[in-house]
Amino acid sequence: MLTLLTLSISLSLSLSHSFMGIARSSVVVFVIDTTGSMSDDILEAKRVVYEIIDSKKGTQDEPSQYILVPFNDPKFGPLIKTTNPNVMKAEIANLTAEGGGDLPEMCLSGLQLALTGAPASSYIYVFTDAVAKDIELKETIVALIRSTKSTVSFFMTDDGAGARRRRRGVESSEATFETYKDLALASGGQAIRVTKENLPQATDVIIDSSTSALVIVLQRARNPGRAETFSFLLDESLNNITIYITGNTITFTLKNPAGVTQKQNEVNGELGTVQTVGNLFRVRLASNKQTGLWEISMNSNQPYTLKVTGQSTIAFIYDFVETFEGPHPGYALISGRPQAGMPAMLLVSVLGRKGPASVKVADIALVTVSGSEVVGGALEDMGNGKFLVTVTKVPAGEFVVLLNGTDVVSSTVFQRQSTTQMSVSKVTIKAVVDRSMEPGKPFTLPFTVMTNATGGSYKISARNDRDFKMNVPGSIAVTTGGNATGELTITVPANTPSGTDVTLTIEAVAPGASDSNYAVLRLSVVTKVTDFTPPQCEVVSVSSVDCPADPAFCNSAFWQLSANLTDGVNGTGITSLTHRQGVGSLTHTDLKQTVVAAAFNASCCSLTVELVAVDKAMNVGTCLYTTKVTDVTPPQCEVVSVSVVDCPADPAACSSAFWQLSANLTDGVNGTGIASLTHLQGIGSLTHTDLKQMVVAAAFNASCCSLTVELEAVDKAMNVGTCRFSIVRNAGPPSIALSLPLLVCLLVSAFFTTSLRDLLI
Repeated sequence: MLTLLTLSISLSLSLSHSFMGIARSSVVVFVIDTTGSMSDDILEAKRVVYEIIDSKKGTQDEPSQYILVPFNDPKFGPLIKTTNPNVMKAEIANLTAEGGGDLPEMCLSGLQLALTGAPASSYIYVFTDAVAKDIELKETIVALIRSTKSTVSFFMTDDGAGARRRRRGVESSEATFETYKDLALASGGQAIRVTKENLPQATDVIIDSSTSALVIVLQRARNPGRAETFSFLLDESLNNITIYITGNTITFTLKNPAGVTQKQNEVNGELGTVQTVGNLFRVRLASNKQTGLWEISMNSNQPYTLKVTGQSTIAFIYDFVETFEGPHPGYALISGRPQAGMPAMLLVSVLGRKGPASVKVADIALVTVSGSEVVGGALEDMGNGKFLVTVTKVPAGEFVVLLNGTDVVSSTVFQRQSTTQMSVSKVTIKAVVDRSMEPGKPFTLPFTVMTNATGGSYKISARNDRDFKMNVPGSIAVTTGGNATGELTITVPANTPSGTDVTLTIEAVAPGASDSNYAVLRLSVVTKVTDFTPPQCEVVSVSSVDCPADPAFCNSAFWQLSANLTDGVNGTGITSLTHRQGVGSLTHTDLKQTVVAAAFNASCCSLTVELVAVDKAMNVGTCLYTTKVTDVTPPQCEVVSVSVVDCPADPAACSSAFWQLSANLTDGVNGTGIASLTHLQGIGSLTHTDLKQMVVAAAFNASCCSLTVELEAVDKAMNVGTCRFSIVRNAGPPSIALSLPLLVCLLVSAFFTTSLRDLLI
């Protein structure tokens, strides 16, 4: 496949993926067999995973994300992602071993889900006790490994399981375990066979390989095995150097630049420690390692692999590219295998301990993993650590990229190798994705198959990670040295959410299965947008607003807004309704209705609200309203009358005399109305008519012991009006201050007394 990207975009994308182990910790993925045959092993697998998570928690090597993919038979998944290590431990704790039936399981289906769902350059660890039932996915898995540059390691427990499989008529585990070995080797990972009891010893392997800034110094494989000596450079920047050797009946001797040696049976030697886990030797070099040229002499007639790793910020990434013309010429990434027997170009980005300027690149070559062929390339320095490498031909067989240079910081030479293996093909398959897929509609994708070898009928197969229904031609006729076009159709279910990503792998196999190639495409499901009109909002009513002018009293008053919102008859419908401004409570009717009724309630401390309605096409409609304080005038008070006042001058006699004040109070025509009426001064009784009346009549009665009263009226806007009145005591002598009725009474009494005396005389 050809993906059109300019040089700068290509490199920036690659840097973000492949250098993420340097910038931050990597993503760790656990693919775990949960079939019934794992009942004896799953508890131990859980314990191993717990230990791995706990060992990295809170360290600089803590993964940025954990992913879990369980697989059974016939089901597999789901893919579970989290950045919280405790959540991942809880998810793993929920796994149980059950089901399955026959021992081959859907291992590669689970691995495919992991490769398509995890970011590029992830570290994937597969735990199983059985061979793969879905072996037809092998080439798809290889294509995804090469596309994502993720590392896959297998841990297969088989204490006695091989015999059980043979009794059931299933192919021996020794033969089918090669599938896992091939996939691990292609990705730069490990394939380890262990017993359940030895599985915990594999923990160190996972901890080693999932650290940040992990680099490959050397990677080789021999099948069949033979005696051979391999040399490799260790530079000053490398730490935690580990050598991994897989295979059976192997002997080896390790030698440092000073000539000191250590054999495989020396568990604790001068050069490091040797640990054996199943078919794996793990050699951890001592921290006081010497820089310079090391050697390891291997001796075995059985297949074996050799890998030397370490931690360093001196690293590189690469992509195969080809030029393209047009208004914006540049380089296009090639997804798939480069063409056999043809020149090729690579874009290589190098990172040093203090940036690209801190390394000097000497040469970049393609090196076969299983042989000794080295194809050097011509370097063009493009600046900022970027190099365009041109090779006259690409080696036959599996190969890696080898880079040699000098670390300017320490003045030591270094070597680095790519992790993922690549190989050539005489078949090329190209497809260009120029649009997105729509839910409920078939999507047709044309593709082209080319060959520079013998023509014939090329078998076509395709798979997608969403299991969408596809119509794929079984074969396509290609002439010798020619090309042919075909097309496949994917039907996206109507209920597929917009934004769903789909990974599609197309494979073309030459006649007789002599050669093949693949294209990996990333597709997106996007609902076609026909609704460009935002939801409409109409304020229906605002409740009586009694908000006080003084903010100090705002908590005691409330207001409510009612609004109708609609996306129209032809709209996609409102999917969410929230308030962006305003502190209050928002309620609404069912969003599925054509017209949604909303009510917002708030105190007068929050005078503004903005309702935000979003429809299914992501159009946004808003409703902004601000309530105002309109009543700023306090209630008015008018003293209507004061009763006849006969308050004695002597305060001692005050309690025997009384007075009364009558007053009218009003908040005016435009006021909010009187909410309360009290007296602040004066000891007496206050009565009044209904406060809801326009004019409230008040009467205050008090003894002459309380000569002053202050009435206070507060309206619903918290405006305050007062009425103050004082009585003056009577200052005249009591005998003069007699009232007329009393004087008449006294006169009658005197007349009656005189007449009686006269009669008596």
